[in-house]
Amino acid sequence: MDLNLEKETALVETVLFLESEPVTLENIATISQLAKDVVEKCLEALKEKYTAENSGLELAMITGGWTLVPKKEFWEELKERYGNKNEGRLSRSAMEVLSIIAYKQPITRAEIEALRGVSPDNMIRLLIDRQLIKEVGKKDAPGRPTLFGTTKEFLKFFRLNSISELPQLEDTENERFELAR
Repeated sequence: MDLNLEKETALVETVLFLESEPVTLENIATISQLAKDVVEKCLEALKEKYTAENSGLELAMITGGWTLVPKKEFWEELKERYGNKNEGRLSRSAMEVLSIIAYKQPITRAEIEALRGVSPDNMIRLLIDRQLIKEVGKKDAPGRPTLFGTTKEFLKFFRLNSISELPQLEDTENERFELAR
């Protein structure tokens, strides 16, 4: 790597370190006053740097932006101390409701209840409070029930760039998420 690219890479790394939220390539270019193609080269160099075994960080694309995050093996050990207080453990019920919403969104409260067999009201309130889900519209049906979907916070919480990165369900699991028609 030439001396100029090393310095530019260090600048991009500093921007990523100082930003508290994921940053798009365009924003990194604006903040650092570097051309987009230079920023791309810097990001490639940083990916390589952080892939090394002796690094505790990795460069990740989350919610459409780049950010520095702890490597998964270290985060598991440290998240209790350093995790956002909003990232406290979710109960099994909350995880069940959250997974139904993630895989079937947009979905109504009644549809969640039909899948679970119990009222999801408390779990929906909890997940909204934690900003993992939100109201995304109204269903075109009698009573115009509220539709729920996941948020950017959900993507950050699970370190996903988009909802399409959710693990694929096996056929037996997928059947569990199907509403009786």
